[in-house]
Amino acid sequence: MPQRLDIASMAPAPYKAMVALDRSITLEPQLRKLLKVRASLINGCAFCIDMHWKDARAAGESEERLFMVSAWRESALYTEREKAALELCEAMTLIAEAHVPDEVWTRASSHFDTEELGELVFAITAINSWNRIAITCGAEPGHYQPRVQSA
Repeated sequence: MPQRLDIASMAPAPYKAMVALDRSITLEPQLRKLLKVRASLINGCAFCIDMHWKDARAAGESEERLFMVSAWRESALYTEREKAALELCEAMTLIAEAHVPDEVWTRASSHFDTEELGELVFAITAINSWNRIAITCGAEPGHYQPRVQSA
């Protein structure tokens, strides 16, 4: 699909606000990368899958964990904290199906303090927003190059 709209150029102020929101989230980077890949897979955002998969690999995430993220429930590759975050990510991404069930929130609350929960909600909200922007604007996957990760 050809790019429909260069959103960064055509709506620079809201675009910059989205970038600022994303940069303000302080959850651990490895967890954020998993959430970005998982939400992007659910939403079918090829541009974001390409970007966040490459960023995760550049930051040292294993191919195995990235391949398994769609089946995280059946995998021993993730910590209980990561599983709680992925479960909340799925519930929020698929919110029309069952909203966010109390048991999902309770599990997340047992692994994240209240500040971290707030950060988690914004991290999941941000990637879902980016997915919708990229899909709607026709962002073309396959050309993204990750920034070199610092040691």
